[in-house]
Amino acid sequence: MFNPFTEVIDESDDLALVGSARGGSPEALEKLVLRHQAWVYNVAVRMVFHPQDAEEVTQEVLIKAVTHLGTFRGDSAFRTWLYRIAANHVLNMKRRGAELHPHTFAEYAAALESVADADLPDPNTVPVDVPLLVEEAKLTCTTGMLLCLDRRQRLVFTLGEILGVGDTVGGEVLDMSADNFRQCLARARRDLYQFMHDRCGLVNADNPCRCPKKTKGFIAAGHVDPDRLLFASRHALQVRDAAGDTVREIENALDRQYAGVFRDHPFHPPPDQVAWLRRLLDQPTVRTSLRLS
Repeated sequence: MFNPFTEVIDESDDLALVGSARGGSPEALEKLVLRHQAWVYNVAVRMVFHPQDAEEVTQEVLIKAVTHLGTFRGDSAFRTWLYRIAANHVLNMKRRGAELHPHTFAEYAAALESVADADLPDPNTVPVDVPLLVEEAKLTCTTGMLLCLDRRQRLVFTLGEILGVGDTVGGEVLDMSADNFRQCLARARRDLYQFMHDRCGLVNADNPCRCPKKTKGFIAAGHVDPDRLLFASRHALQVRDAAGDTVREIENALDRQYAGVFRDHPFHPPPDQVAWLRRLLDQPTVRTSLRLS
């Protein structure tokens, strides 16, 4: 699978598509956007939680990139240019969805404790397999943990720990030094992993909180909808598979255990990729900016 975050990348395909798109080829523009759409979307999901909000964020980022494609002069790598647009957008956009009610780790812990432990749902009463519901509860909870980080920490953690972006590439995308990127990642790890160590049974067997015990309570509270799963899928590609060739080396075995929880998350395909993209390319602002034929 194409991965824009490898340390050394051959950008010849991107640059050829950029040139053709700027020359008025809608087919080249479509191919260029499809190469990067899923990566932007997977960053957006970790920033705003809800897939529908993430789809809107992805569209906003790609509209910005497409309508400003004429400003790309090749002074930096194309991936740096594109993902810097994405980074600036998600750091400065208006709050929406789950972000409208920011919470601290202490508040998140209290919310989890308020969900009573219970037996697993009766398989005859739910429309999907119970293990899939447990996976949905796990993904909902651990994705929600990310919202306890501030936006910059969340973005750095998403890039550096989940997608495995190295310090140099991460620094380029966020317009900071590699050392600063590494330090920001260390702070995000510290805060998130301390919470998980104190609360989460996935990484610390001494903690009583277990996804199977919380699943029925999550359903009752409306955090998990058996009729409309947000994150879990029987056929999902995992992040570690999509970004495997860029997974950063983690010296500390304990950190590797914590990171594994998030790298086992699905690598989400954007919904309706081609149909949405063609609607985007039909917008007058896009067609005018690139003089698409």
